[in-house]
Amino acid sequence: MNTSFLHNINTAYFWDIDISTLDEIKSKRLIIERVTNLGNLDEIKLLINHYGKKELIKSICKLNYIDPKTLNFFSLVFNIPKSNFKCFTRKQSKVQHWNF
Repeated sequence: MNTSFLHNINTAYFWDIDISTLDEIKSKRLIIERVTNLGNLDEIKLLINHYGKKELIKSICKLNYIDPKTLNFFSLVFNIPKSNFKCFTRKQSKVQHWNF
């Protein structure tokens, strides 16, 4: 584990697991998901520096859930259409009973 990277991430994002057991490679998806949804701009920059912009974008686009504000942020910052995000296309494909 590269403690210099995870040491700078708020441990409260990983309330349900022991952060010392996280492997930065094996737990990449979990780390990215938690930090993108709960983290601040500095922590997102840490993700970019650690995993690389291309890998981060690829991972974010595959996440099942991103809150709407975070989705808008990443869509605008990285100039990615919302339709490229799995969470957006999944949300659009679910018909709500009140939206006929």
